[in-house]
Amino acid sequence: MTNRAETPKKHTKHRNDLILVVAILLLAAFAFGVWQLFLTEGDAVAVLVDGVEIARYPLSVDREVPIETEGGGFNLLVIRDGRAYMREANCPDGICARHNAVSLSSQTIVCLPHKLVIRVIAEEDDRTPDVTV
Repeated sequence: MTNRAETPKKHTKHRNDLILVVAILLLAAFAFGVWQLFLTEGDAVAVLVDGVEIARYPLSVDREVPIETEGGGFNLLVIRDGRAYMREANCPDGICARHNAVSLSSQTIVCLPHKLVIRVIAEEDDRTPDVTV
């Protein structure tokens, strides 16, 4: 036999859980939308190997850039039509070569086995803030 006093509490608990989940999803969607508003088209890509920038290429010039890293690592970076992508990589997983092309500031392509990061930068990324203390 079911206790009738417990039934409303169960429904209230499930309803509150549902409200919490919906609120979290709405907050996440709002945060994602705000983040997207502040992304700008990138001007160049910075090539970093083991955290050190080794090269920078403008996105306005189409080119193919072979990148060799320690231990025989090889990646082929392609810049075309204002976007950058990795065409080839000899790393075991090849995730970087399956990554979508990037063109917006702060977007990255990462090849962990080769310790390689391709980061899109906008011109304003390089400016030093005008702050006087």
